[in-house]
Amino acid sequence: MAEAWWNDTLIARSDDIVTVEGNAYFPRAAIDPEMLKDSGTTSVCPWKGTAHYFTLVAGGAENKDAVWYYPEPKEAAKEITDRVAFWKGVAVR
Repeated sequence: MAEAWWNDTLIARSDDIVTVEGNAYFPRAAIDPEMLKDSGTTSVCPWKGTAHYFTLVAGGAENKDAVWYYPEPKEAAKEITDRVAFWKGVAVR
């Protein structure tokens, strides 16, 4: 079972994890949508496609762009469809 923690708050928990480039992708359903605020930020990966970001809201604080996902990943990354990954101090264990 993998968990994601930030600001002393459990962000996500799942035993259905896909690891890509060292990042654990959790099912989108594993995180409470109330913790996600669209940030409007995007970035492009040549083989995965366009990533979109959320600001993480937990424990009374915000962590801008700490969550990312690929709404329409390229064929090579189809395994991360409907999944989110974390960074910026979010501990995955």
